[in-house]
Amino acid sequence: MAILIDENTKILVQGITGGFGGKHAKLSLDYGTKLVAGVTPGKGGQKFENTVPIFDTVSQAVGETGATASAIFVPPPFAADAILEAMDAGVELIVCITEGIPVMDMMRVKEALKGSKSRLVGPNCPGIVTPGLGEKSHGGCRIGIAPGYIHKRGNVGVVSRSGTLTYEAVFQLTQMGYGQSTCVGIGGDPINGTSHLDVLEMFNDDDETEAIIMIGEIGGTAEVEAARWARDNCKKPIAGFIAGATAPPGRRMGHAGAIVGGEEDTAEAKKKIMAECGIAIAETPSVMATTLMERWGK
Repeated sequence: MAILIDENTKILVQGITGGFGGKHAKLSLDYGTKLVAGVTPGKGGQKFENTVPIFDTVSQAVGETGATASAIFVPPPFAADAILEAMDAGVELIVCITEGIPVMDMMRVKEALKGSKSRLVGPNCPGIVTPGLGEKSHGGCRIGIAPGYIHKRGNVGVVSRSGTLTYEAVFQLTQMGYGQSTCVGIGGDPINGTSHLDVLEMFNDDDETEAIIMIGEIGGTAEVEAARWARDNCKKPIAGFIAGATAPPGRRMGHAGAIVGGEEDTAEAKKKIMAECGIAIAETPSVMATTLMERWGK
């Protein structure tokens, strides 16, 4: 069943004619994703890879193709407006890959999301992958920049603030023969659309997902909130990893949201609370999958 996307999801790409957006749109096509449209103002009427129609606006693309999800590869100064345009067009799932969107712009987006039927994943995220069932997992759905070939269809859900740590967890699982139901990179910005808790709730309700890996980092309290919810509501085994154990307080490390500002922002505090909530803690990235297997009894 998976969550958020599957092999039938129709995707459009905002910024498809840019170098980065075009590269990953092609990789998604090769993965088997139903990429039905691209959007670049002024490029309407052209075709991407000689097959995918390009439109001037998201509204036109949705009206002509029935796309329900969008991947945004738009430069930071214009990315918030791209998100708002997708929302106005009624796109149900918006995945924003762009890094470096001004905080004030994201505050406008966050306010607009209230009461909207759209769900935003990101920004500054690697996207979402639901692996397919075909050869080398092709035939699934890939939105974003994650390397599709490392994924394998299975029963472990992965949610993470870090792109590279997502790939590490996925590769470990695949090497061990345990595939993934869906992998969700929620991004490392301080203001984003979808949280660890949101994704845990979806995994908890998903019949295909039997176990979960949750990857976080210093900064904010999202992982703590998710862990406390899981303690009271989720019976599925969860393994967690928190990056940034050596980060000094008050200094941003990597992601814009990775900055220690309060008592529960540190890696040690988060790990302690997560463990108290029944989540198995991986002390290093190299043992994320094996830590889950120990908790799962596999």
